[in-house]
Formats: sequence, structure tokens, C-alpha cells
Amino acid sequence: MTVVLLMIVGIVLVAHLVNVVMVAHRYGRPVARVAPQDMPPVTLLRPVCGLENGLDQTLGSGFRQDTPDFQLIHCVDDPGDPAIPVLRRLMAAYPQVAAHLLIGRDTISGNPKLNNMVKGWAAARGDWVVMADSNLDLPPDYLRQVLACRAPGIGLVTSCGTGLGPQNLWARVEAGFLNGFQTRWMLAADDLGIGYAQGKTLALPRDWLNERGGLIALAAEKAEDIAATALVRRDGLSVRMVPRPFAQPLGIRPAGAVWKRQARWAQLRRDGVTAVYAAEPLVSPVVLSVLLALSWPAAILPFLLIWYGGEWVLARRAGWPHGVADVPAWAIRDLMQPALWLAGWRSAPISWRGNAVTATAGQG
Repeated sequence: MTVVLLMIVGIVLVAHLVNVVMVAHRYGRPVARVAPQDMPPVTLLRPVCGLENGLDQTLGSGFRQDTPDFQLIHCVDDPGDPAIPVLRRLMAAYPQVAAHLLIGRDTISGNPKLNNMVKGWAAARGDWVVMADSNLDLPPDYLRQVLACRAPGIGLVTSCGTGLGPQNLWARVEAGFLNGFQTRWMLAADDLGIGYAQGKTLALPRDWLNERGGLIALAAEKAEDIAATALVRRDGLSVRMVPRPFAQPLGIRPAGAVWKRQARWAQLRRDGVTAVYAAEPLVSPVVLSVLLALSWPAAILPFLLIWYGGEWVLARRAGWPHGVADVPAWAIRDLMQPALWLAGWRSAPISWRGNAVTATAGQG
């Protein structure tokens, strides 16, 4: 039994270090961009709901794209949303941008985000529609980076969000979840050719999705990114992730909000990629430390030094938060993961910003 436990720990530790090397190498590769004159007609579609950290900056970044001619659509479902004055001020400040603000909800599914965006999808005129969450700070070449990933056999281009600018402990924990857990494994999967969509950025050919029912086709699962992955693969196409994820400013995060967000994502992963979710404890240093405690307790400290040392090297290489306060935050993240994993198996209702999230029967 001792030998078996040590083999499990050793295999996962090697996989962890290989993952670190793969993603660090990815951050050393040049980032491709489409030349401005070669850009196809493109629509940037942003769902907006409420005031978020740095909203002026994140929404303003959509207006500052260096693509010469693009359509920018913002969707808000509540006429009283406090983000509306922010958007109107930005639209007045950038009159040269073909920007639109669409207000109102069209309930087409059990996904409130899709219900908000459907009016924007109907108004989109680009050959490609790039859906970007409102809390992403988009670089000026964002659209050119995303569309540079197009290639034969690629049906969808996507990106995670990189958690930056944490201003308290729980924001650092959130950054640990976003960067050291979610992003690095998804980037490695992309390098292996088994990429999954991530809802922070979803870029799709407009006509292709319309031929499959339009935006409602992404309502077959509770999470639109999981539904999009399945839809693309059903056509024999692949998901491609941009070389480097885009920034998501974090600011201050309360502990309860971090827990609720991670518990919701755990439930969505359980529903959409059940086999992968079932194996998640195998990449937890906490679970692996327990296995070492049962087989070789003296190895626990060296194991943890190697594990977190690898993560620190990657965070430094990638420009993720990696200061003195971040390593304890990673440990808190890892201590939370077993409880979050168990919580993910619950059948409790899933809520997004106060709205219930359900799959829409008959889609997909």
C-alpha cells in the first residue's frame, strides 16, 4: 500500500511540474496578432450587470481597440442598472466607435447571461462575434489577438481571465483559484489539443452559430462555455485558447463571495465535465499530503516546497501575483478545495447574480 500511495504522489507531482514547464514555455512564445488591415468584420459583445471593480477601466478598454472598424455592443437587462450611466459616459467620450447600448431582457433560456446577450447577438453584424465579460480589462490589440487564433478546424476561440491587482487576502485567494488552479490547467489542456471553452471570452463565427440555432444553442448546459465546447466538438472542430489570458482586475474580495463563486463553478464543472471533476482531488496538494502522511510523513515538507516552488516560478514568469502574501493565499485555496469539491456534488440550485441558472431542455 505504501508503494502505491508514493507512486500516486510521485506521478501527480511530476504532472504538476510538467504543467508548470508547459505553461511557462507558453508565456515565452510570441503573441500573434492579425494586421489591422486584415481584420474581418467583427463584433465585440459585452454583457453588463451592476458595478464591478474598475468598471470604468474594463468597459473603457472595449472602446480603445486598435481594430480600425468594429462594432461594440453592450447588453444590460435592467433599465435601472447603475452601470448604464458609466456606459453612456464612455459612449460620449468615444464617439468614433460604433458603440451600442441595448437594454432589456429576452428570456430564451435558463441562463440569465444568455438572456441578456441575445438582443446583442441579434444586432451583431460581424463575421465573428467576440463575447467578453465586462470585468475583463482588454488590451488594445485584444480583438486582433483573438482572431489571430483562427485556423482551419478551429470552431471557437476562448480565453480565461488572469486575476491581477488583488488588494486583500481573499482577493489573493481568488487570484490563486483563477491563475494557479484554473488557468494553468486549461492552458496545458489547450497545448495538448483538448482545449475547453471558458466564458470570459467566447469568439464564434456568427453564421456558423446561427445555422445551429443561434445563441440559444449555448443553453443546452447550465454554463454556456461547456455547451459551446460540446457544440464545436460535435462538428468535428476544436477549441483554441489565446496564448496568454487577459487581465481581470480583482481589487477587494470578501470571503463569502469567493466561496460562493467557487462553489458555483464547482457545480457547473460537475454537471458539464463530470469525469474531469471527479478526478480533481488528485491535483490537490492537501489530498496528496494526506497520502504522504499515510506512507512517508517525512516527505511532506519537501513535497510542499517543490509543489509551491513550481507554482511560484510559474507565477513570476507569467506576471501573476507572486509576492510574500500570495503563497499563504495559495495554501488557503488548497485547503478550501476539498470542501468545495464536496460542495460541488450537491444538487442545490445554482445562482448567478441573483438569478437561477438552469439548462434549457431540448437544446444541443
